[in-house]
Amino acid sequence: MKNINIVVLFPHGLEEVGATELKRFGAKCIQIMRGSVFCKVDTQCFYRVHLQARLPFRILREISNFKCIGKESLYRAIQNSFDFKEWLDPSKSFRVDVSGINSELNHSHFTALQVKNAIIDLQREIWGQRSFINLNSPDVCIHLHIRYESATLSFATSSSSLHRRGYKPAIGIAPLKENIAAGLLEISNWDESLTLVDPLCGSGTFLLEAASIARGISPGLNRTFLFENWPDFNLQLWLAEKELARQLFKPKKNLPKILGFEKDIDIYHQAIINIKNANLQDDIEIRLGRYNEFRFPNEEGIIVCNPPYGKRIGDEKDLRILYKDLGDFLKINASGWHLWLLNGNSKLSSFLGMKCSRRFPISNGGIDCRWMHYQIH
Repeated sequence: MKNINIVVLFPHGLEEVGATELKRFGAKCIQIMRGSVFCKVDTQCFYRVHLQARLPFRILREISNFKCIGKESLYRAIQNSFDFKEWLDPSKSFRVDVSGINSELNHSHFTALQVKNAIIDLQREIWGQRSFINLNSPDVCIHLHIRYESATLSFATSSSSLHRRGYKPAIGIAPLKENIAAGLLEISNWDESLTLVDPLCGSGTFLLEAASIARGISPGLNRTFLFENWPDFNLQLWLAEKELARQLFKPKKNLPKILGFEKDIDIYHQAIINIKNANLQDDIEIRLGRYNEFRFPNEEGIIVCNPPYGKRIGDEKDLRILYKDLGDFLKINASGWHLWLLNGNSKLSSFLGMKCSRRFPISNGGIDCRWMHYQIH
């Protein structure tokens, strides 16, 4: 695995900062696409990305590319796509995921069934037995992407999304995904020299990601990856990269103030559970109550928040009052601060009563949002 091609899937809107993150780890030949980034990596970079990258949803290792017109050509191409004796003998379970369509293969479930049948038939021909299908925790996760008359077969490096850090069994209502929060913090240019406040912190995702970044916690250190069972897995190099990732942790560093407010007592307790699970209770403070019931920090810093949009949570008429109250409070109490607000309803953001200086399109759970920057005066 000296040089391999990977496709890294990102939330739409975070492709640019995702590509920057990959470049920082040593990726080459970077090509940015909608919702993904293609790049070339060596083995060290491949492992480093899995241990340290904060923004990906999934990472796919490209195995083969072939012409794909219909189910017959797909069947033949799959059976010739990789060395089954080395990668997928019947003792290993697998799952097939499909994205994309063409005129003949226009239903992902049907296409996945053709891939599965081609693999099982070849296994029976070689060994006289077949693999089991495991949808939740397969040994091998096969991904097929179809674009017009071409197809790419890849192996996914994890069976579930990489945005899950493991600290959030308590997620609240309509939670912000961890990788999106990390990407938004990257766009905001927040660093550990600045106080960070979330006046509507919910289950604490912004706060948790900020503290994790400041502490140098590598999000992949405690995760098990599917590539650890691949035939070209390099255990020695993997252990060396894990040790380097561990050394990034800063146990004695004094962090800036990272503060959140939450008025709902149940969600507040969820946030406390998440913070304890992440072992960041000494680095994050959450206060129970509305933000305007407390004295705001006296130093300048950054405010980040993800208020309701009136689509999953809240009535739009009531939310107008929330946005207006937030804007009025910040103009009085946070002059000189920067506000970054994730907004999925442009009608509501106008009630802040402030002029947005920059905005970045972000897809948050399928909702077209804007990451909006305000200089508070």
